[in-house]
Amino acid sequence: MKAKFRCFIGLGSNLDNPISQVSNALSELAALDHCTLITVSSLYASAPVGPQDQPDFINAVAEIETDLPPEALLDQLQGLEQKHRRIRERHWGPRTLDLDILLYDQQIINTERLKVPHPYMHERSFVLYPLAEIDPNLTTPKGLPLSALLTACPMGSLIKI
Repeated sequence: MKAKFRCFIGLGSNLDNPISQVSNALSELAALDHCTLITVSSLYASAPVGPQDQPDFINAVAEIETDLPPEALLDQLQGLEQKHRRIRERHWGPRTLDLDILLYDQQIINTERLKVPHPYMHERSFVLYPLAEIDPNLTTPKGLPLSALLTACPMGSLIKI
């Protein structure tokens, strides 16, 4: 029997009806081979990171369980992004769907394609607050309690929908 890994996936969209994009992506995430959707946070609206000349984002976090290796999971997620016509024109630019592996169990991964924990999650309220909704007692693989990350990252303009 393959080992199962607890993972947290960040979802975001700011194009082509973002609420529907995220909702549809959650259904598709639940249907992925070798993945079980455990729970999902509420949806949140947030201002964009980086270029401000784009619409606000709709964000959520999903907890899944998978037996896929990290990069195989990344391949599956990027396949979902492509299905949603994700175009990578500009760093931190607008997108139909963005799926990020925030945490892959308690592993620290640093490859060319994948960095886990997500390198910016500690400074993004649209990741931390939905994550805390799912597991307020979570500790990152680097030993940082989620509660400490939340204290250092104000909610700002984040709005729970």
